[in-house]
Amino acid sequence: MSLFVVGTASHVGKSTTVAAICRCLVNRGISVAPFKSQNMSLNSFVTQDGGEIGIAQAMQAHAARLEPQTEMNPVLLKPKGDCISQIVLMGHPYKDVPIADYYKETDKLLELAIDSYKKLIRQYGQVIVEGAGGAAELNLYDRDIANIRLARALKIPIVLVADIERGGVFAQILGTLTLLPEDVRPLVAGIIINKFRGDPEIFEQGIRIIEKRAGLPVLGIIPYFDLPLPSEDSLSIADKKTRDRAIRIAVIRLPHISNFTDFELLERYASVSYVPCSAPLTGYDCIIIPGTKNTVDDLRTVIRDGAGAELKGARERGVPIIGICGGYQMLGMTVIDSGVESEAGVYPGLGLLDCVTYFGAYEKNTRQVTRIASDIPPILASMGEVTGYEIHMGETDRKTSRQAFEGDGAVSADGLVFGTYMHGLFSNPRVANALLSFLAARKGVDYIPVPDNESDPYDRLARIFEDNVRIDELIRILVLDPVS
Repeated sequence: MSLFVVGTASHVGKSTTVAAICRCLVNRGISVAPFKSQNMSLNSFVTQDGGEIGIAQAMQAHAARLEPQTEMNPVLLKPKGDCISQIVLMGHPYKDVPIADYYKETDKLLELAIDSYKKLIRQYGQVIVEGAGGAAELNLYDRDIANIRLARALKIPIVLVADIERGGVFAQILGTLTLLPEDVRPLVAGIIINKFRGDPEIFEQGIRIIEKRAGLPVLGIIPYFDLPLPSEDSLSIADKKTRDRAIRIAVIRLPHISNFTDFELLERYASVSYVPCSAPLTGYDCIIIPGTKNTVDDLRTVIRDGAGAELKGARERGVPIIGICGGYQMLGMTVIDSGVESEAGVYPGLGLLDCVTYFGAYEKNTRQVTRIASDIPPILASMGEVTGYEIHMGETDRKTSRQAFEGDGAVSADGLVFGTYMHGLFSNPRVANALLSFLAARKGVDYIPVPDNESDPYDRLARIFEDNVRIDELIRILVLDPVS
């Protein structure tokens, strides 16, 4: 039993739709797994067995109350710039390729994807498939393993998702349906419209027009909502809005920023701004250098565009500075690359920690970790046991710096500068509280702690869909998968 969720464009809500359907099914006692054959994102997650997948599929797995696994996203593309991406196959680095060369491998990649899909069908019985980008990209039909070629291979019912907030929803839906290949168009069984603001009754005539012209039911109109779900990719940064909070945190918006989902818990309790490398860093209570797909290139940009000098000034003012993954590597004295991540060379770091990073082999460390923070005030000492995951190339020698966490990271003598390879660190409420309570006390403002257990956003997501989508009709659309 399967369903294919495709979109009229990128960022129309396919990922949250899949997550919502998964949780609605699980809440009804129906086992289900998410699947996306090919994802392009620098926001990723590490499975229990050390495989790397797109964070959206990890989010959808959690919605389905499953542990994420590599079969849920067998092909992950991580852009590196200059039309080059790293291909991650079944959770592990395969190679860096220009996009033109990538398309030469689509037959092999499609076969791999279908094998993963079949395994999920055997394991869970039901699979909700997510497409990528817009489904009607005419120039990609011969190599589109995330939409058209996959649809032809699976021959399962399709639900088309559109975003009314973008405007032109009639053209989105009817244009996409018109442009779909003749053999794929009959697979479309219904339409969902996302991000509706206002009174849906006002749009009832619009629904009738769409249903008449498309010959398909509009299964639901989803209101605009704001739930704490992980951002799928870089497009989501543009949607971020800085909250009006007393505590101000700057996250350096690196050109190749990755896993900025690390800071989304902090965003709900502090004023978190993603600032360009050329922006001044005065007035912030804390500065974070996030992960990056290209440490060397982004380090050079940080220094060239002025953020390096701004960070040194902030350090002199006693502002806490934290580096995550690639940001940790930048905090050191030197980055030495043998030609693995960028051009071979020795690159000066920011010099805020006495450590050196070496890129010596095309190998990636990917693992989930649990560690104890060092008993070093004023921030780390309050963290205790933390969990996270590592996704990085390179190894860092701490030199004379003290260890920030058991088996990881480095920290300055005064404890105000530290770096770690752990993504997901600030998703731990205890870690968020350690940082924010210190910043609040230093600034003399009240602080209400992050609760240890926030309510499950996926149940709230499911309730929104149950209230606004004909879920029973959606379930009836599911049919026995012919390729299983």
